[in-house]
Amino acid sequence: MSGKKILMICGDYCEDYETMVPFQALLAVGHTVHAVCPNKAMGEHIKTAIHDFEGAQTYSEKPGHNFVLNASFADVKAEHYDALVLPGGRGPEYLRTNPTVVTMVQHFFAANKPVAAICHAAQLLAGAGVLKGRRCSAYPACQAEVELAGGVYADIAVDSAVTDGNLVSAPAWPAHPAWIAQFLAVLGTRISH
Repeated sequence: MSGKKILMICGDYCEDYETMVPFQALLAVGHTVHAVCPNKAMGEHIKTAIHDFEGAQTYSEKPGHNFVLNASFADVKAEHYDALVLPGGRGPEYLRTNPTVVTMVQHFFAANKPVAAICHAAQLLAGAGVLKGRRCSAYPACQAEVELAGGVYADIAVDSAVTDGNLVSAPAWPAHPAWIAQFLAVLGTRISH
């Protein structure tokens, strides 16, 4: 296990599974993960939402867990982290309007550090202007944002992920096994049985 230091930037109403599962999985394999949210301190929580696919034209939304942040946004510096995780949900819509968050996201791309983005996190990537020429998957409703930001939308199965250089992206939480596996590969994490 390589013990990388990973930053997870959340906002209220990030998707529950897309926040909890990678946070716990990355901790389980020996990485340090600091989950933060603008204007919130360590020990405070964000609200999450559970998005499901129940046959409607879009996902349904139900209240999720209160996710406790384990670091303070004001204290983190992007340059102190090896990688970035961006959950989806409604959080990225808000996060892309925060200049500090946008600058942090841009740092990871400029430094070619691993970035894992899922679902609506593509909204934040588009807002940060880091998608030009990159292949990126996202929730299908975000295809226009990926393309308008100069990216190539990866129209893949909901349980698949795609890697383009340092960026690992996926359409939604059913892709967790593929998305997390590809992110671990980009991180250089080795797991032996």
